[in-house]
Amino acid sequence: MHASEQKNDTAVWRSAGQVSARLEIVLGFVLTLALTEAVLMVFDAPAALRFAAGGLYAALAIVLVGLGERLPASLGWANRITLFRAVLVITLAGLAAFPDFLAAHIYGFIGTALFALALDGVDGWVARRTGSTSAFGARFDMELDAFFILMLCGVLVSIDKVGSFVVLIGMARYLFVIAQRAAGWLAADLPESLFRKSVCVWQIATLLVCLLPSIGSALASLLAGAALTLLVLSFGRDVLWLYRRG
Repeated sequence: MHASEQKNDTAVWRSAGQVSARLEIVLGFVLTLALTEAVLMVFDAPAALRFAAGGLYAALAIVLVGLGERLPASLGWANRITLFRAVLVITLAGLAAFPDFLAAHIYGFIGTALFALALDGVDGWVARRTGSTSAFGARFDMELDAFFILMLCGVLVSIDKVGSFVVLIGMARYLFVIAQRAAGWLAADLPESLFRKSVCVWQIATLLVCLLPSIGSALASLLAGAALTLLVLSFGRDVLWLYRRG
């Protein structure tokens, strides 16, 4: 077989692989719709949840497919778990538009969010176990965590539990990305950090605790303020590290 023919065969194989990954993303959309319908049927949720959750997933799909060559040939089990976690988070995010319904079913919301949080550790374990760690998987996981935190902040504001300052916790990651565009040295790779990962989990855990009906607005605001302070320290630590090597 000539080199050109081998190259063409490889290109066809990669193209087919890309279709496979995209089909898996489409199946995620179908799963989102199915989960939404289940919530509508069992809990008599607002019908507009279909558009809220469906629209959010469509935005995620556009971003993932738009990655082009960085999209793996097949998502693999680790990324499939992350995608399933995204389905849960997006469905929960859709509920943020309906504060009355959300307040009436807050324990179900918290339970589902805790399940999604538990899966955050499972996908990484599967990736390491199967030797399928990738830059795409790490980025997908990180961005989903950022959206998860932003969603929880939005819910707290939606049900009038905490003031709008809590949104700063959810916006931190996105503000840092904007800052990277202005100062290139901020875009350098950071080393692995247990402290950074612990702070991320702490943010999510704190926000979930603040959602509990037994936690009053005053205490919730205090906990959220402490979490925001810890987050600022974490980002400040990373910025200082990058500056010294800039």
